[in-house]
Amino acid sequence: MSKPLLIGITGGTGSGKSTVAKAIYESLPKNSIAIIEQDSYYKEQSHLSNEERIKTNYDHPFAFDTELLVSHLIMLLDNKPIDKPLYDFTVHNRKEKTVRIEPKEIIILEGILILDSPEIRKLLDIKIFVDTDADVRIIRRIVRDMKERGRSLDSVIKQYTEVVKPMHYEFIEPTKRYADLIIPEGGYNRVAIDIMVAKIKSILGLTV
Repeated sequence: MSKPLLIGITGGTGSGKSTVAKAIYESLPKNSIAIIEQDSYYKEQSHLSNEERIKTNYDHPFAFDTELLVSHLIMLLDNKPIDKPLYDFTVHNRKEKTVRIEPKEIIILEGILILDSPEIRKLLDIKIFVDTDADVRIIRRIVRDMKERGRSLDSVIKQYTEVVKPMHYEFIEPTKRYADLIIPEGGYNRVAIDIMVAKIKSILGLTV
C-alpha cells in the first residue's frame, strides 16, 4: 500500500471537529479510512494521586504525550499497525487496554492542539481548522462534560472560564494560521465537507 493520506482536523473545544471528522469518514469507503483522536494521547498519570490528576490542564500542550502520538503516526504512514491508548476522563488517566489500528489509505487525526506541534504539522498532508463561535462551543462543552464525563454544571463553567478559554486564545486560536482550510460552523457546513470529500477522492483516484 502507498503512503497514507494524513488529514489533521483541529479547532477549539466544542467547535465540531469530531462531527467534521465523522462526516468525512461516513462519506468514504469504510475500509480505507481510520480516525485517531488526540484525546487518546493524554499522558499516563498513574504516578499521581486523584487530587493531583484533577488539577491537570487538559488544554495545555504539556498534557499530551506528543512523542508517542508522533511515533504512532509515523508507524501508520509506514503502513504499520499501532496500539492506540484509551483515556478515561472519569478517573483522569489512561485505561489499561488499547485499540489496534491498522494502516489505511486515509488517516484522520483530530484534536485541539495538533497544529501546535511542529512535528505533527510536518506529517500532515491536509490541515483543517474548524472555526465556531465561542458561545456555541461552551454550550456544547457543558452538554458533553455533564453527559459523558459526569461533571457538574458549576465545575464545567469554572474550568471553561479559568482554563479552557484562556488556553484557547493562547494555544489553539493562533494555530489557525497553519490551516490549509478553515471550516466555519463545523459539521453544519455541508458545502465545505463535500468539497473536502471531493478533494480526498480526487487525491486517491476515487470516483467523485
